[in-house]
Amino acid sequence: MPELPEVETVRRGLQPVLEGARLVGVEARRPDLRFPFPENFSARLTGKTITALGRRAKYLTIHVEGGPVLICHLGMSGSFRIETPDGSEIPGVFHHERSKSAAHDHVVFDVVSAGGARSRVIFNDPRRFGFMLFAEGTPDTHPMLAGLGVEPTGNTLDGVLLASLLEGRRSPLKAALLDQRLIAGLGNIYVSEALWRAGLSPLRESGTIAKAGKKAAAQSERLAGAIRSVIADAIAAGGSSLRDYVQTDGSLGYFQHSFAVYDREGEPCSTPGCGGHIERIVQSGRSTFYCRTCQR
Repeated sequence: MPELPEVETVRRGLQPVLEGARLVGVEARRPDLRFPFPENFSARLTGKTITALGRRAKYLTIHVEGGPVLICHLGMSGSFRIETPDGSEIPGVFHHERSKSAAHDHVVFDVVSAGGARSRVIFNDPRRFGFMLFAEGTPDTHPMLAGLGVEPTGNTLDGVLLASLLEGRRSPLKAALLDQRLIAGLGNIYVSEALWRAGLSPLRESGTIAKAGKKAAAQSERLAGAIRSVIADAIAAGGSSLRDYVQTDGSLGYFQHSFAVYDREGEPCSTPGCGGHIERIVQSGRSTFYCRTCQR
């Protein structure tokens, strides 16, 4: 699944083309993706102006004048591409080939910018695990978004807040960080990276960094900072770009080349003076990569 940095990269790629543009045509080429398209999907969007393009956790939110809000999830293989009337893409070089088969072009948005430029935004999803749903009113009240935790961006997530979220929890620290009700948008890759940066084991009891005392306070502050920084670095690099995920311009980000632990089983740990090696274990059916020498 694309994680928060991938979705934010897509949002930033779509924003210059979609925000302020008018939807002159919307075509759904099949009745469903993971879920059926909303009733009157095309009719409720066609002719309206897009006022804002947002993101909540791993979901894109497309706001149009007078509503509704379109909630989009990329699923496992979904991607957007932007085409001009002459068929060229804006802009980018493909580092991995992706599907361009019309059989997988499931939704087409024809838009005209405020300046009169026409373009086409196409959602392609071979596995059809993505979805598009409507939210009436505030999107945060939609069942897909209601109950999501704090965003791991900006300075809202600090040590004090993180400690309050983890207080009394006995689950492994990695499992707690993946709980979307606590922190929204964190996924397997970036949790592994953040725990390494913070020097904390994914296996330790999550509530241990929420106990009274300076040591736990320092650990929670260190982890909060690591989460914020690893997400910020990934967004700046364009996302992790694993497997099917692509940016809207067709190019891929390069943060995967900066991974310290993820998918580096057996390699030396890069923590100065550590001397340990990266190990892979399985937690809740998912791979965890960490260094048992410096992550305690």
